[in-house]
Amino acid sequence: MSTETPENVLFVVMDTVRKDRLGPYGYDRPTTPNLDAFAEEATVFEQAVAPAPWTLPVHASLFTGMYPSHHGADQENPYLEGATTLAETLSAAGYDTACYSSNAWITPYTHLTDGFDDQDNFFEVMPGEFLSGPLAKAWKTMNDNEALRAVADKLVSLGNTAHEYFAGGGGADSKTPAVIDRTAEFIDSSEESFAFINLMDAHLPYHPPEEFAEEFAPGVDSAEVCQNSKEYNAGARDIDDDEWEAIRGLYDAEIAHIDDQLGRLFDWLKETERWDDTMVVVCADHGELHGEHDLYGHEFCLYDPLVNVPLMVKHPALEEERREDQVELVDLYHTVLDALNVEGGTPASAGDDAVALDRTRSLLSASYREFADAGAETTNDDPGRVRDGEYAFVEYSRPVVELKQLEEKASDAGITLPEDSRFYSRMRAARRTDAKYVRIDRIPDEAYRLDEDPGETENVAESDDEAIAETESALSAFESNVGGAWTDALDADVSDESVDEMDDETQERLRDLGYLE
Repeated sequence: MSTETPENVLFVVMDTVRKDRLGPYGYDRPTTPNLDAFAEEATVFEQAVAPAPWTLPVHASLFTGMYPSHHGADQENPYLEGATTLAETLSAAGYDTACYSSNAWITPYTHLTDGFDDQDNFFEVMPGEFLSGPLAKAWKTMNDNEALRAVADKLVSLGNTAHEYFAGGGGADSKTPAVIDRTAEFIDSSEESFAFINLMDAHLPYHPPEEFAEEFAPGVDSAEVCQNSKEYNAGARDIDDDEWEAIRGLYDAEIAHIDDQLGRLFDWLKETERWDDTMVVVCADHGELHGEHDLYGHEFCLYDPLVNVPLMVKHPALEEERREDQVELVDLYHTVLDALNVEGGTPASAGDDAVALDRTRSLLSASYREFADAGAETTNDDPGRVRDGEYAFVEYSRPVVELKQLEEKASDAGITLPEDSRFYSRMRAARRTDAKYVRIDRIPDEAYRLDEDPGETENVAESDDEAIAETESALSAFESNVGGAWTDALDADVSDESVDEMDDETQERLRDLGYLE
Protein backbone atom coordinates (compact mmCIF):
# COMPACT_ATOMS: atom_id res chain seq x y z
CA MET A 1 0.00 0.00 0.00
CA SER A 2 1.13 3.53 -0.72
CA THR A 3 0.02 5.13 2.54
CA GLU A 4 1.01 4.24 6.09
CA THR A 5 -2.32 5.53 7.44
CA PRO A 6 -5.27 4.48 5.27
CA GLU A 7 -8.07 7.00 5.23
CA ASN A 8 -10.81 4.38 4.93
CA VAL A 9 -11.80 1.04 6.44
CA LEU A 10 -13.90 -1.62 4.74
CA PHE A 11 -15.01 -4.23 7.28
CA VAL A 12 -16.63 -7.35 5.82
CA VAL A 13 -18.33 -10.06 7.87
CA MET A 14 -19.19 -13.22 5.96
CA ASP A 15 -21.96 -14.48 8.18
CA THR A 16 -21.78 -18.18 9.15
CA VAL A 17 -18.73 -18.97 7.01
CA ARG A 18 -16.39 -21.62 8.37
CA LYS A 19 -12.76 -21.20 7.47
CA ASP A 20 -12.14 -24.70 6.13
CA ARG A 21 -14.43 -23.90 3.17
CA LEU A 22 -12.14 -21.13 1.92
CA GLY A 23 -9.19 -21.42 -0.45
CA PRO A 24 -6.85 -19.35 1.76
CA TYR A 25 -7.33 -22.00 4.45
CA GLY A 26 -6.60 -24.95 2.19
CA TYR A 27 -10.02 -25.91 0.83
CA ASP A 28 -9.62 -27.95 -2.36
CA ARG A 29 -12.80 -26.72 -4.09
CA PRO A 30 -12.56 -23.38 -5.94
CA THR A 31 -15.07 -21.54 -3.78
CA THR A 32 -13.03 -18.36 -3.28
CA PRO A 33 -10.81 -17.26 -6.20
CA ASN A 34 -11.19 -13.61 -5.22
CA LEU A 35 -10.37 -14.20 -1.55
CA ASP A 36 -7.45 -16.36 -2.69
CA ALA A 37 -6.10 -13.32 -4.52
CA PHE A 38 -6.91 -11.02 -1.58
CA ALA A 39 -4.99 -13.34 0.77
CA GLU A 40 -1.85 -12.70 -1.28
CA GLU A 41 -2.04 -9.04 -0.22
CA ALA A 42 -3.17 -9.59 3.36
CA THR A 43 -2.24 -11.19 6.63
CA VAL A 44 -4.10 -14.48 6.97
CA PHE A 45 -4.77 -15.40 10.59
CA GLU A 46 -4.99 -19.14 11.24
CA GLN A 47 -6.11 -18.86 14.86
CA ALA A 48 -8.81 -16.16 15.09
CA VAL A 49 -11.41 -16.75 17.80
CA ALA A 50 -14.92 -15.32 17.97
CA PRO A 51 -16.26 -14.23 21.39
CA ALA A 52 -19.52 -16.19 20.87
CA PRO A 53 -20.93 -18.67 18.34
CA TRP A 54 -23.70 -16.48 16.92
CA THR A 55 -24.34 -13.11 15.36
CA LEU A 56 -25.73 -10.71 17.97
CA PRO A 57 -23.12 -10.98 20.73
CA VAL A 58 -20.25 -11.22 18.23
CA HIS A 59 -21.24 -8.03 16.42
CA ALA A 60 -21.86 -6.26 19.72
CA SER A 61 -18.30 -7.20 20.69
CA LEU A 62 -16.92 -6.01 17.35
CA PHE A 63 -18.68 -2.68 17.85
CA THR A 64 -17.76 -2.12 21.51
CA GLY A 65 -14.51 -3.96 22.25
CA MET A 66 -16.32 -5.80 25.07
CA TYR A 67 -16.91 -9.46 25.75
CA PRO A 68 -20.57 -10.60 25.69
CA SER A 69 -20.98 -10.67 29.48
CA HIS A 70 -19.90 -7.01 29.55
CA HIS A 71 -22.07 -5.59 26.75
CA GLY A 72 -24.99 -7.87 27.68
CA ALA A 73 -26.53 -8.30 24.21
CA ASP A 74 -27.94 -11.80 23.86
CA GLN A 75 -31.28 -13.49 23.19
CA GLU A 76 -32.60 -12.80 26.67
CA ASN A 77 -31.83 -9.11 26.13
CA PRO A 78 -31.49 -8.54 22.37
CA TYR A 79 -30.23 -4.97 22.66
CA LEU A 80 -26.89 -3.27 22.85
CA GLU A 81 -27.46 -0.62 25.50
CA GLY A 82 -25.31 1.58 27.68
CA ALA A 83 -22.28 1.23 25.42
CA THR A 84 -20.70 3.65 22.98
CA THR A 85 -20.21 1.95 19.63
CA LEU A 86 -17.27 2.05 17.25
CA ALA A 87 -19.45 3.86 14.73
CA GLU A 88 -20.41 6.53 17.27
CA THR A 89 -16.75 7.08 18.11
CA LEU A 90 -15.65 7.27 14.48
CA SER A 91 -18.54 9.56 13.54
CA ALA A 92 -17.56 11.92 16.34
CA ALA A 93 -14.00 11.88 14.96
CA GLY A 94 -15.24 13.05 11.56
CA TYR A 95 -15.45 9.78 9.63
CA ASP A 96 -18.41 8.94 7.44
CA THR A 97 -19.88 5.65 8.63
CA ALA A 98 -22.28 3.16 7.07
CA CYS A 99 -23.63 -0.29 7.83
CA TYR A 100 -25.34 -2.49 5.23
CA SER A 101 -26.51 -6.02 5.89
CA SER A 102 -29.28 -8.52 5.35
CA ASN A 103 -29.16 -9.83 8.91
CA ALA A 104 -32.17 -9.06 11.06
CA TRP A 105 -30.02 -8.81 14.19
CA ILE A 106 -28.10 -5.83 12.78
CA THR A 107 -30.76 -3.11 12.86
CA PRO A 108 -31.78 -0.02 14.83
CA TYR A 109 -34.03 -2.40 16.79
CA THR A 110 -31.02 -4.02 18.46
CA HIS A 111 -29.01 -0.76 18.55
CA LEU A 112 -26.14 -2.41 16.71
CA THR A 113 -26.46 0.28 14.05
CA ASP A 114 -26.19 3.15 16.56
CA GLY A 115 -23.74 5.74 15.31
CA PHE A 116 -23.78 4.80 11.64
CA ASP A 117 -24.51 7.84 9.50
CA ASP A 118 -26.18 5.62 6.92
CA GLN A 119 -27.58 2.14 7.37
CA ASP A 120 -29.90 -0.23 5.59
CA ASN A 121 -31.07 -3.72 6.30
CA PHE A 122 -31.95 -5.65 3.17
CA PHE A 123 -33.82 -8.33 5.07
CA GLU A 124 -37.16 -8.96 3.38
CA VAL A 125 -39.27 -9.66 6.45
CA MET A 126 -38.13 -6.80 8.69
CA PRO A 127 -36.80 -4.04 6.40
CA GLY A 128 -34.69 -1.17 7.66
CA GLU A 129 -37.58 1.26 7.36
CA PHE A 130 -39.62 -0.84 9.78
CA LEU A 131 -36.82 -1.09 12.32
CA SER A 132 -35.98 2.59 12.44
CA GLY A 133 -37.62 5.73 13.80
CA PRO A 134 -40.83 5.49 15.81
CA LEU A 135 -41.36 1.80 15.09
CA ALA A 136 -37.93 0.93 16.44
CA LYS A 137 -38.89 2.79 19.61
CA ALA A 138 -42.09 0.76 19.77
CA TRP A 139 -40.11 -2.48 19.74
CA LYS A 140 -37.84 -1.05 22.42
CA THR A 141 -40.90 -0.29 24.54
CA MET A 142 -41.98 -3.92 24.16
CA ASN A 143 -38.65 -5.12 25.49
CA ASP A 144 -38.86 -2.81 28.49
CA ASN A 145 -42.25 -4.30 29.41
CA GLU A 146 -41.52 -7.48 31.39
CA ALA A 147 -44.81 -9.05 30.31
CA LEU A 148 -43.75 -8.76 26.68
CA ARG A 149 -40.05 -9.53 27.12
CA ALA A 150 -40.28 -13.08 25.76
CA VAL A 151 -41.90 -11.78 22.59
CA ALA A 152 -39.38 -8.98 22.14
CA ASP A 153 -36.56 -11.49 22.69
CA LYS A 154 -37.69 -13.60 19.78
CA LEU A 155 -38.67 -11.00 17.18
CA VAL A 156 -35.42 -10.56 15.33
CA SER A 157 -34.34 -14.19 15.49
CA LEU A 158 -37.71 -15.27 14.18
CA GLY A 159 -37.17 -12.81 11.37
CA ASN A 160 -34.04 -14.75 10.47
CA THR A 161 -36.00 -17.99 10.78
CA ALA A 162 -38.65 -16.60 8.44
CA HIS A 163 -35.83 -16.25 5.93
CA GLU A 164 -36.28 -20.00 5.43
CA TYR A 165 -39.74 -19.46 4.01
CA PHE A 166 -39.39 -16.16 2.15
CA ALA A 167 -35.86 -16.30 0.73
CA GLY A 168 -36.13 -19.07 -1.80
CA GLY A 169 -34.60 -19.10 -5.24
CA GLY A 170 -33.05 -15.91 -6.55
CA GLY A 171 -34.54 -13.81 -3.79
CA ALA A 172 -32.20 -15.38 -1.24
CA ASP A 173 -29.20 -13.91 -2.97
CA SER A 174 -30.58 -10.68 -4.41
CA LYS A 175 -29.61 -8.86 -1.24
CA THR A 176 -25.84 -9.34 -1.44
CA PRO A 177 -25.46 -7.57 -4.81
CA ALA A 178 -27.59 -4.75 -3.40
CA VAL A 179 -25.37 -4.53 -0.31
CA ILE A 180 -22.28 -4.34 -2.54
CA ASP A 181 -23.85 -1.67 -4.76
CA ARG A 182 -24.89 0.42 -1.77
CA THR A 183 -21.42 0.10 -0.22
CA ALA A 184 -19.75 1.36 -3.41
CA GLU A 185 -22.16 4.30 -3.55
CA PHE A 186 -21.36 5.21 0.04
CA ILE A 187 -17.59 4.97 -0.41
CA ASP A 188 -17.81 6.96 -3.64
CA SER A 189 -19.53 9.82 -1.82
CA SER A 190 -17.17 9.86 1.19
CA GLU A 191 -13.77 11.39 1.89
CA GLU A 192 -12.81 9.35 4.97
CA SER A 193 -15.03 6.41 5.74
CA PHE A 194 -15.80 3.32 7.79
CA ALA A 195 -18.04 0.90 5.87
CA PHE A 196 -19.30 -2.22 7.60
CA ILE A 197 -21.15 -4.96 5.71
CA ASN A 198 -22.58 -8.33 6.73
CA LEU A 199 -23.28 -10.86 3.97
CA MET A 200 -25.83 -13.53 4.87
CA ASP A 201 -25.68 -15.97 1.95
CA ALA A 202 -24.03 -18.81 3.88
CA HIS A 203 -26.63 -18.68 6.66
CA LEU A 204 -29.38 -21.29 6.52
CA PRO A 205 -31.33 -21.81 4.36
CA TYR A 206 -29.05 -22.40 1.39
CA HIS A 207 -30.62 -21.33 -1.90
CA PRO A 208 -27.64 -20.27 -4.03
CA PRO A 209 -27.94 -18.64 -7.44
CA GLU A 210 -28.23 -21.18 -10.22
CA GLU A 211 -24.79 -20.63 -11.74
CA PHE A 212 -23.08 -21.44 -8.42
CA ALA A 213 -25.44 -24.28 -7.56
CA GLU A 214 -24.67 -25.92 -10.89
CA GLU A 215 -20.94 -25.83 -10.15
CA PHE A 216 -20.91 -26.84 -6.50
CA ALA A 217 -24.17 -28.77 -6.01
CA PRO A 218 -25.15 -30.12 -9.45
CA GLY A 219 -28.51 -31.85 -9.48
CA VAL A 220 -29.36 -30.82 -5.91
CA ASP A 221 -32.83 -29.41 -5.27
CA SER A 222 -32.40 -26.99 -2.36
CA ALA A 223 -36.09 -27.37 -1.51
CA GLU A 224 -35.68 -31.10 -0.95
CA VAL A 225 -32.76 -31.23 1.49
CA CYS A 226 -33.04 -30.52 5.22
CA GLN A 227 -32.82 -26.77 5.73
CA ASN A 228 -34.10 -26.77 9.30
CA SER A 229 -31.32 -27.43 11.78
CA LYS A 230 -33.77 -27.69 14.70
CA GLU A 231 -35.44 -30.75 13.17
CA TYR A 232 -32.12 -32.55 13.01
CA ASN A 233 -30.83 -31.41 16.42
CA ALA A 234 -34.12 -32.42 18.08
CA GLY A 235 -33.86 -35.92 16.65
CA ALA A 236 -36.96 -35.41 14.50
CA ARG A 237 -35.10 -35.71 11.20
CA ASP A 238 -32.27 -37.95 10.01
CA ILE A 239 -29.70 -36.84 7.44
CA ASP A 240 -27.69 -39.51 5.62
CA ASP A 241 -24.26 -39.10 4.05
CA ASP A 242 -25.63 -38.28 0.60
CA GLU A 243 -27.87 -35.54 1.98
CA TRP A 244 -25.00 -34.06 4.01
CA GLU A 245 -22.95 -33.96 0.81
CA ALA A 246 -25.77 -32.11 -0.93
CA ILE A 247 -26.13 -29.65 1.97
CA ARG A 248 -22.40 -28.95 1.99
CA GLY A 249 -22.47 -28.43 -1.76
CA LEU A 250 -25.18 -25.81 -1.43
CA TYR A 251 -23.19 -24.16 1.36
CA ASP A 252 -20.12 -24.05 -0.87
CA ALA A 253 -22.19 -22.48 -3.63
CA GLU A 254 -23.37 -19.75 -1.27
CA ILE A 255 -19.78 -19.00 -0.27
CA ALA A 256 -18.78 -18.86 -3.94
CA HIS A 257 -21.50 -16.26 -4.47
CA ILE A 258 -20.16 -14.17 -1.58
CA ASP A 259 -16.68 -14.41 -3.07
CA ASP A 260 -17.93 -13.35 -6.49
CA GLN A 261 -19.57 -10.25 -5.07
CA LEU A 262 -16.59 -9.34 -2.90
CA GLY A 263 -14.43 -9.62 -6.00
CA ARG A 264 -16.72 -7.12 -7.70
CA LEU A 265 -16.31 -4.66 -4.80
CA PHE A 266 -12.56 -5.15 -4.59
CA ASP A 267 -12.19 -4.62 -8.35
CA TRP A 268 -14.19 -1.40 -8.11
CA LEU A 269 -11.95 -0.11 -5.29
CA LYS A 270 -8.90 -0.80 -7.43
CA GLU A 271 -10.37 0.71 -10.59
CA THR A 272 -11.27 3.91 -8.70
CA GLU A 273 -7.82 4.06 -7.04
CA ARG A 274 -9.25 3.62 -3.55
CA TRP A 275 -7.69 0.23 -2.80
CA ASP A 276 -4.37 1.52 -1.47
CA ASP A 277 -6.08 4.01 0.83
CA THR A 278 -8.40 1.40 2.33
CA MET A 279 -7.76 -1.01 5.16
CA VAL A 280 -9.78 -4.15 4.41
CA VAL A 281 -10.89 -6.62 7.08
CA VAL A 282 -12.59 -9.87 6.04
CA CYS A 283 -13.79 -12.32 8.67
CA ALA A 284 -16.71 -14.49 9.72
CA ASP A 285 -18.71 -13.86 12.87
CA HIS A 286 -19.01 -17.60 13.46
CA GLY A 287 -18.99 -20.84 11.52
CA GLU A 288 -21.42 -23.71 11.06
CA LEU A 289 -21.68 -27.42 11.90
CA HIS A 290 -22.80 -29.91 9.28
CA GLY A 291 -23.23 -33.05 11.34
CA GLU A 292 -20.03 -32.87 13.36
CA HIS A 293 -20.73 -33.84 16.97
CA ASP A 294 -24.24 -34.78 15.76
CA LEU A 295 -25.16 -31.10 15.46
CA TYR A 296 -26.37 -28.88 12.63
CA GLY A 297 -26.12 -25.09 12.65
CA HIS A 298 -24.37 -22.92 15.23
CA GLU A 299 -26.13 -23.48 18.52
CA PHE A 300 -25.59 -25.51 21.67
CA CYS A 301 -21.79 -25.83 21.61
CA LEU A 302 -18.42 -24.07 21.33
CA TYR A 303 -16.60 -26.41 18.95
CA ASP A 304 -13.88 -24.97 16.74
CA PRO A 305 -15.83 -25.05 13.44
CA LEU A 306 -17.99 -22.37 15.08
CA VAL A 307 -15.48 -20.23 16.98
CA ASN A 308 -12.15 -20.60 15.15
CA VAL A 309 -13.08 -18.32 12.27
CA PRO A 310 -11.44 -16.94 9.12
CA LEU A 311 -9.76 -13.55 9.42
CA MET A 312 -7.74 -11.69 6.78
CA VAL A 313 -6.56 -8.09 7.12
CA LYS A 314 -4.91 -5.83 4.54
CA HIS A 315 -2.99 -2.91 6.05
CA PRO A 316 0.51 -1.50 5.41
CA ALA A 317 1.56 -2.23 9.00
CA LEU A 318 0.87 -5.94 8.45
CA GLU A 319 3.00 -8.32 6.44
CA GLU A 320 1.65 -10.35 3.55
CA GLU A 321 1.93 -13.60 5.47
CA ARG A 322 0.18 -16.31 7.46
CA ARG A 323 0.13 -16.00 11.23
CA GLU A 324 -0.22 -18.89 13.64
CA ASP A 325 -0.50 -16.85 16.85
CA GLN A 326 -3.97 -16.68 18.37
CA VAL A 327 -6.01 -13.49 18.01
CA GLU A 328 -9.55 -12.54 19.05
CA LEU A 329 -12.24 -10.84 16.99
CA VAL A 330 -12.79 -8.47 19.91
CA ASP A 331 -9.35 -7.09 19.04
CA LEU A 332 -10.68 -5.75 15.73
CA TYR A 333 -12.40 -2.90 17.58
CA HIS A 334 -9.01 -1.64 18.72
CA THR A 335 -7.41 -2.41 15.36
CA VAL A 336 -9.86 -0.14 13.53
CA LEU A 337 -9.38 2.68 16.06
CA ASP A 338 -5.62 2.30 15.71
CA ALA A 339 -5.77 2.25 11.91
CA LEU A 340 -7.73 5.51 11.83
CA ASN A 341 -5.74 7.14 14.62
CA VAL A 342 -8.73 7.55 16.93
CA GLU A 343 -8.26 7.12 20.68
CA GLY A 344 -11.93 6.58 21.60
CA GLY A 345 -13.07 6.12 25.17
CA THR A 346 -15.41 9.14 25.19
CA PRO A 347 -19.03 8.18 25.95
CA ALA A 348 -21.52 9.17 23.26
CA SER A 349 -24.19 9.51 25.94
CA ALA A 350 -23.95 10.18 29.64
CA GLY A 351 -23.50 6.97 31.56
CA ASP A 352 -22.30 4.91 28.58
CA ASP A 353 -19.39 2.55 28.82
CA ALA A 354 -16.84 3.57 26.20
CA VAL A 355 -13.76 1.48 25.54
CA ALA A 356 -10.62 3.44 24.68
CA LEU A 357 -7.99 2.25 22.26
CA ASP A 358 -5.71 -0.33 23.86
CA ARG A 359 -2.74 -0.92 21.59
CA THR A 360 -2.01 -4.26 23.22
CA ARG A 361 -5.31 -5.22 21.59
CA SER A 362 -4.48 -3.79 18.14
CA LEU A 363 -3.28 -6.16 15.43
CA LEU A 364 -1.25 -3.25 14.05
CA SER A 365 0.79 -2.70 17.21
CA ALA A 366 4.26 -4.02 18.00
CA SER A 367 3.03 -4.61 21.56
CA TYR A 368 0.01 -6.68 20.49
CA ARG A 369 -1.20 -8.96 23.31
CA GLU A 370 1.77 -8.20 25.55
CA PHE A 371 -0.61 -8.12 28.47
CA ALA A 372 1.90 -9.16 31.11
CA ASP A 373 4.33 -6.39 30.12
CA ALA A 374 1.53 -3.80 30.20
CA GLY A 375 0.76 -4.54 33.85
CA ALA A 376 -2.56 -5.03 35.60
CA GLU A 377 -3.86 -1.48 35.13
CA THR A 378 -5.68 -0.87 31.86
CA THR A 379 -7.52 2.02 30.26
CA ASN A 380 -10.68 -0.07 30.24
CA ASP A 381 -12.13 -2.93 32.19
CA ASP A 382 -10.82 -5.87 30.17
CA PRO A 383 -11.56 -9.29 31.72
CA GLY A 384 -9.69 -11.03 28.90
CA ARG A 385 -6.36 -9.52 29.94
CA VAL A 386 -5.25 -12.82 31.43
CA ARG A 387 -1.69 -14.10 31.76
CA ASP A 388 0.53 -13.39 28.77
CA GLY A 389 -2.18 -12.92 26.14
CA GLU A 390 -2.13 -16.45 24.72
CA TYR A 391 -5.76 -17.16 25.68
CA ALA A 392 -9.01 -16.34 23.93
CA PHE A 393 -12.40 -16.46 25.64
CA VAL A 394 -15.83 -17.42 24.34
CA GLU A 395 -19.22 -16.95 26.04
CA TYR A 396 -22.55 -18.50 25.19
CA SER A 397 -25.76 -17.65 27.03
CA ARG A 398 -28.69 -19.98 26.62
CA PRO A 399 -30.26 -19.45 23.15
CA VAL A 400 -33.89 -19.12 24.23
CA VAL A 401 -35.33 -18.60 20.75
CA GLU A 402 -33.55 -21.55 19.16
CA LEU A 403 -34.36 -23.64 22.22
CA LYS A 404 -38.07 -22.88 21.93
CA GLN A 405 -38.01 -23.89 18.25
CA LEU A 406 -36.05 -27.03 19.15
CA GLU A 407 -38.64 -27.98 21.76
CA GLU A 408 -41.44 -27.49 19.24
CA LYS A 409 -39.73 -29.75 16.67
CA ALA A 410 -39.09 -32.38 19.33
CA SER A 411 -42.67 -32.22 20.61
CA ASP A 412 -44.08 -32.61 17.09
CA ALA A 413 -42.02 -35.79 16.75
CA GLY A 414 -43.03 -37.13 20.18
CA ILE A 415 -39.56 -36.53 21.60
CA THR A 416 -38.81 -35.14 25.06
CA LEU A 417 -35.53 -33.28 25.35
CA PRO A 418 -33.59 -33.98 28.56
CA GLU A 419 -33.22 -30.85 30.64
CA ASP A 420 -29.72 -31.86 31.66
CA SER A 421 -28.38 -31.55 28.14
CA ARG A 422 -26.31 -29.12 26.11
CA PHE A 423 -29.50 -27.64 24.68
CA TYR A 424 -30.35 -25.93 28.00
CA SER A 425 -26.76 -25.10 28.95
CA ARG A 426 -24.73 -21.94 29.21
CA MET A 427 -21.07 -22.28 28.27
CA ARG A 428 -17.79 -20.43 28.58
CA ALA A 429 -14.48 -21.47 27.04
CA ALA A 430 -10.84 -20.57 27.25
CA ARG A 431 -8.79 -21.45 24.20
CA ARG A 432 -5.16 -21.37 23.23
CA THR A 433 -3.67 -22.84 20.08
CA ASP A 434 -3.04 -26.26 21.61
CA ALA A 435 -5.87 -26.62 24.14
CA LYS A 436 -9.45 -25.65 24.94
CA TYR A 437 -11.49 -25.91 28.14
CA VAL A 438 -15.29 -25.44 28.12
CA ARG A 439 -17.26 -24.89 31.34
CA ILE A 440 -20.88 -26.04 30.95
CA ASP A 441 -23.58 -25.58 33.57
CA ARG A 442 -25.80 -28.66 33.01
CA ILE A 443 -23.52 -31.35 31.64
CA PRO A 444 -19.88 -32.29 32.30
CA ASP A 445 -17.22 -29.86 31.18
CA GLU A 446 -15.39 -30.49 27.92
CA ALA A 447 -11.70 -30.10 27.12
CA TYR A 448 -9.64 -30.92 24.06
CA ARG A 449 -5.98 -31.01 23.05
CA LEU A 450 -6.41 -29.14 19.79
CA ASP A 451 -2.87 -29.86 18.64
CA GLU A 452 -3.40 -33.62 18.93
CA ASP A 453 -7.17 -33.79 18.38
CA PRO A 454 -8.28 -30.92 16.11
CA GLY A 455 -11.65 -32.61 15.55
CA GLU A 456 -12.36 -32.39 19.30
CA THR A 457 -13.36 -36.04 19.52
CA GLU A 458 -11.81 -36.99 22.88
CA ASN A 459 -12.94 -35.11 25.98
CA VAL A 460 -9.93 -34.89 28.31
CA ALA A 461 -11.45 -32.60 30.94
CA GLU A 462 -10.82 -35.20 33.63
CA SER A 463 -7.22 -35.86 32.61
CA ASP A 464 -4.09 -34.56 34.30
CA ASP A 465 -2.88 -32.94 31.09
CA GLU A 466 -0.83 -29.84 31.94
CA ALA A 467 -2.03 -27.77 28.96
CA ILE A 468 -5.66 -28.51 29.87
CA ALA A 469 -5.05 -27.58 33.51
CA GLU A 470 -3.44 -24.28 32.51
CA THR A 471 -6.32 -23.48 30.16
CA GLU A 472 -8.92 -24.29 32.81
CA SER A 473 -7.03 -22.02 35.21
CA ALA A 474 -7.10 -19.19 32.66
CA LEU A 475 -10.85 -19.72 32.24
CA SER A 476 -11.29 -19.49 36.01
CA ALA A 477 -9.40 -16.18 36.00
CA PHE A 478 -11.63 -14.84 33.23
CA GLU A 479 -14.76 -16.01 35.06
CA SER A 480 -13.58 -14.26 38.21
CA ASN A 481 -13.03 -11.07 36.22
CA VAL A 482 -16.60 -11.15 34.82
CA GLY A 483 -18.28 -11.88 38.14
CA GLY A 484 -18.02 -15.62 38.61
CA ALA A 485 -18.59 -18.89 36.79
CA TRP A 486 -21.95 -19.99 35.46
CA THR A 487 -22.54 -22.92 37.77
CA ASP A 488 -26.25 -22.69 38.67
CA ALA A 489 -28.43 -24.00 35.85
CA LEU A 490 -31.17 -21.67 34.66
CA ASP A 491 -34.82 -22.65 34.78
CA ALA A 492 -35.53 -24.94 31.83
CA ASP A 493 -38.89 -23.26 31.12
CA VAL A 494 -38.71 -21.26 27.89
CA SER A 495 -42.44 -20.89 27.31
CA ASP A 496 -44.02 -17.94 25.51
CA GLU A 497 -46.99 -17.40 27.84
CA SER A 498 -46.45 -13.64 27.74
CA VAL A 499 -47.79 -13.60 24.17
CA ASP A 500 -51.26 -13.98 25.67
CA GLU A 501 -50.75 -10.76 27.62
CA MET A 502 -50.25 -8.65 24.51
CA ASP A 503 -53.02 -6.39 23.35
CA ASP A 504 -54.98 -7.35 20.21
CA GLU A 505 -53.43 -4.63 18.04
CA THR A 506 -49.87 -5.71 18.84
CA GLN A 507 -50.67 -9.36 18.22
CA GLU A 508 -52.23 -8.52 14.88
CA ARG A 509 -49.19 -6.48 13.79
CA LEU A 510 -46.88 -9.39 14.67
CA ARG A 511 -49.20 -11.78 12.84
CA ASP A 512 -49.01 -9.60 9.71
CA LEU A 513 -45.23 -9.78 9.89
CA GLY A 514 -45.21 -13.55 10.28
CA TYR A 515 -44.05 -13.72 13.90
CA LEU A 516 -47.27 -15.22 15.19
CA GLU A 517 -49.58 -17.75 13.57
